[in-house]
Amino acid sequence: MRPTATATAAALLVLLTGCGEDEPEGPPSVQVTVGPQDVSVQPVQYCEDGEGQRYTSVQPPIIEVSADAPISLSVPDAVAERGWSVQVFDDQLEEQLGEVEVEAGSTTFDDITSSDVVPAAFYLVVVEDKGTDCGEFSGAWPIGFIRAE
Repeated sequence: MRPTATATAAALLVLLTGCGEDEPEGPPSVQVTVGPQDVSVQPVQYCEDGEGQRYTSVQPPIIEVSADAPISLSVPDAVAERGWSVQVFDDQLEEQLGEVEVEAGSTTFDDITSSDVVPAAFYLVVVEDKGTDCGEFSGAWPIGFIRAE
């Protein structure tokens, strides 16, 4: 009995669907959750295929938050394995106000609220640890916050 063209196409589709599932297209995104808001954040720079890439067309999201709102940041497994931290910047992304190291291997950091940072407008930047194939160049995902006072 010969398989029909439809059966052959369906089998091929099943095989192709499983190909490359572990390989994301392009640089990975970071998730930020504040209350009901769940935002996917693209990097402004990332080490891709051994070359440092800067993404000048990427605009960091700006999220309006209420006072004392818990903030949760989640990274992909590959970033968690290399290690990462959260840097705190002013509203212009010019002055670093602080940095928090995230526990090795952890994919989520949720030990910060919108009121933990003194200015009402600020950025949190997820920064992948250096030491990838790009040496000192690492991934960075900035997220802006404006706190209602």
